Amino acid sequence: MDVIEHPIIFTLFGIFPIRDTVVYTWITMGIIVALILILKVLKPNLLEYILEMIISILDDAMDVDDLHPYIPLLGSLMVFTLISNLISIVPGMKSPTSDINLTIALAIIVVLSVHIYGMIKKGVWGYLKDFATPIIMFPIELIGQFSRTLSLSMRLFGNILSGDLIVAIVFSIIPYLLPIALTAVTMVSGVLQAFVLTTLAALFISAAVEINEEDSVMKTAGKKTSIKKLFDRKIRKDMANGESKP
Repeated sequence: MDVIEHPIIFTLFGIFPIRDTVVYTWITMGIIVALILILKVLKPNLLEYILEMIISILDDAMDVDDLHPYIPLLGSLMVFTLISNLISIVPGMKSPTSDINLTIALAIIVVLSVHIYGMIKKGVWGYLKDFATPIIMFPIELIGQFSRTLSLSMRLFGNILSGDLIVAIVFSIIPYLLPIALTAVTMVSGVLQAFVLTTLAALFISAAVEINEEDSVMKTAGKKTSIKKLFDRKIRKDMANGESKP
């Protein structure tokens, strides 16, 4: 079936085989760039509204003080996944996210970004130290990272592929109104999957940098406590010297 198969469209430089998933990914990227340019010229307010909506979603998912460093990655992830999921409603097009290779690539980007943001916030040694503390938990953490990547990729791949398959099967049997209704359901599912993937990525990143923020608060509180102790000690010393004077 065409929904499952991903044939080679052409070979780049006679070496690299380019499958239809890559072509549809390029088309998706082109659609996103074109939409942004069109909205920037014709409807700049709508573009600002979309950005504010994305920021609002990320703000609800992430418990961080400064959201700005994470907006480019997570916002791009949401928009790309959304358009990729919905592109199959166009006749002759297939969702790039129905190919497990693309969903695994997206999951790897998310998992690597979690660690990169954690290292940026806490430092390489500090982040790795927390990641492997206690040392007995290090193998479990590695297994958890692998399972997280697999879960992210399989969830998106399974939902998008199943939706496309159902529409294709029903359309081959009843090629009229019912496939249209199922296409609407597939669109809703595509939107939800883009939201779920971005929210999970935001939660993972938030968990990676939240440790550092808690440590910073504790360190700041510790410094304030030390200063307060020194100040109290000085006051007691001055009072003792004052009482000792005639």
